[in-house]
Amino acid sequence: MKAAAETPTAAPMTRLGVMMFLEFFVWGAWAVPMGKYLATVFSEGRTKAAVDTIIGQAYGTSSIAAIIAPLFVGLVADRFLPGQVVRGVLHLLGAGLLYGVARATDPVSFYWLLLASGLCYMPTLALVNSVSFDQLSEPRKQFPLVRVWGTIGWIAAGITVGSLLPRLIADGFPPALESLMLGDAAGGDAGKTNLPFLVAAATSAILGLYCFTLPNSPPKGKGEPVSVAKLLGLDAVALMKSPAFATFAIASFLICIPLAVYYSKANEYISAMNIQEMLGLGSETVMTFGQMSEIGFMLLMPLFLARYGVKTMLIGGMLAWVARYVLFAYGGQSAWMLVLAVVLHGICYDFFFVTGQLYTDHVAPKSLRASAQGLIALLTYGAGMYVGNLVFPLVAGRLATTDAYPWQPFWLTFAIAAAVVMVGFALAFRDPVKLGKEEIA
Repeated sequence: MKAAAETPTAAPMTRLGVMMFLEFFVWGAWAVPMGKYLATVFSEGRTKAAVDTIIGQAYGTSSIAAIIAPLFVGLVADRFLPGQVVRGVLHLLGAGLLYGVARATDPVSFYWLLLASGLCYMPTLALVNSVSFDQLSEPRKQFPLVRVWGTIGWIAAGITVGSLLPRLIADGFPPALESLMLGDAAGGDAGKTNLPFLVAAATSAILGLYCFTLPNSPPKGKGEPVSVAKLLGLDAVALMKSPAFATFAIASFLICIPLAVYYSKANEYISAMNIQEMLGLGSETVMTFGQMSEIGFMLLMPLFLARYGVKTMLIGGMLAWVARYVLFAYGGQSAWMLVLAVVLHGICYDFFFVTGQLYTDHVAPKSLRASAQGLIALLTYGAGMYVGNLVFPLVAGRLATTDAYPWQPFWLTFAIAAAVVMVGFALAFRDPVKLGKEEIA
């Protein structure tokens, strides 16, 4: 008879919620302020185009790691070790690597350390879900209540960097912490220092130790045949024979090219527009408004999907991208326009990505559903975001005519790019699919 600690109901949802909170706190602590930090520490002696290239390459490491993560999970984590052990080891290794990132003083070291930390972190995104499913008695009902703590963790990370760390800077550092700091703490902007990486490293270490205390989550793929194509979702390429799915997949790849710019440059931009002076809030705190709206629009999605259908929802998500970049282009001196542009993230993410995941699950045969989701993830978070991070430095370099960053034409260029993808999708997508109540739920 199993011990009570190993039964599916033994792990309280609160423990899994803590795990999910820390998981996304680690990522949110450094991912949002990184562009601003790199523009500060590596600007001396380099052109703006060169700094943009460094920023784009840094954000591209997450895409590379996202592509490799399914291979690690499928070939190693699911076959040899319990999920909680793998996560514990990866987070502890990641903590050391994030500390190395925080102390890196040249772009090459920064890049390779960040890539290595991403290769440790990205597999845990899948494992955190599988560990949760193993411990929940009714996953379909309980998992959303656990997963929302991940979004709350991301929000808490932004508030920590944007509002709490500046107070620490203003009050003065303990000597030990001050000796570790790199960057520019003038004005109390923690996002221009390496403090977010140090916070992420410390949180990752805590999370790594915490994972070892979770109930057992045994490997699920032990003894099963290995298929690299299936792990990457490539066996779902056959679905591309459907014109509707092919249109959706191509549009998903293309729309993520302008999307990458939001993650890489939006925080740096609203900081440069003096959002701190306008609202009295750090740019990282303002960026959390996007995750707050994400929660709100997620609750409204069943109503919108039932009323408007998949195609309209997908187009609505793309239109929100266009509107967001137009607001950035013309709202540099207007706090409400900048905030609205950030709040639109809820529509951008929920209407396109979540609807797209539901659509993919609906059209794929049961045997290919997991692979189809993997394929879309590969095209979006992998290939699309990676290309976007390579492209935006080239665009900014072409638009630059003075020493000032060409913010307005920069955002308008990507607004136009998103609009072209949206119009092409609207004209080419022909699938009157309706999702039932059960699928929407």
